[in-house]
Amino acid sequence: MTLLEALIAWFTTPAHWQGSDGIPTRIAEHLWISAVSVGIAVFVALPLGLFIGHTNRGALATVSVMNIGRALPSLAFLAFALPISFALNLGLGFWPTVIALVPLAIPLVLINTYAAIRSVDPDLVEAARGMGMRELDVLRKIEIPIALPLILGGIRNATVTVVATATLGALVAGGGLGRYIVDGLARQDTPRLLAGAILVALLSIGTELAFSALERVLISPGLRLERERWTQVNVSGAR
Repeated sequence: MTLLEALIAWFTTPAHWQGSDGIPTRIAEHLWISAVSVGIAVFVALPLGLFIGHTNRGALATVSVMNIGRALPSLAFLAFALPISFALNLGLGFWPTVIALVPLAIPLVLINTYAAIRSVDPDLVEAARGMGMRELDVLRKIEIPIALPLILGGIRNATVTVVATATLGALVAGGGLGRYIVDGLARQDTPRLLAGAILVALLSIGTELAFSALERVLISPGLRLERERWTQVNVSGAR
């Protein structure tokens, strides 16, 4: 039996679609871990990004710290998460994984939010202030609507990153699709290992497509074109 045939046989085995180790259960665990991690990250990073983007106070220090955090490998976050989880009596599995994933998502949300608010035309902001708008109204009615495409882009990047990295949770007895990869390695079961990798890749692609659809619903075509132009300018500048 070739590897492709073994892989097809693995996916078509009814036992792999049932029970606590079945594919639907593992996908649900993976999505739950990812959703909680991204939710906490957005709760922390979004208000902070809006604040430093609007006021520019502490922006350099905050963004510098975030960039240092982005340089750390995912396994290092998992290593840091374990003693924190034990100290809080949270044990193994779900919470160490979440504690490790949240720092991965925060910089992507925060930096994109900050950059999005700062990219709003200053003349437009000054005009709003000249009309007597309070600072909170300027942020709520002018800056956030215009910056929304980039803010959502940051949340989308953070979510895709978390979904792709949540496989590490299996190393600390967590659930999710990483269970197939870790168990496949331990048992030298190549079809199981590859099935886990394929499912994670498909889930990441599905997440990307879901956010693209959401952006098409929430963002006007004009603002989407503006974001694409902004992204192209920044990519060209980075080369």
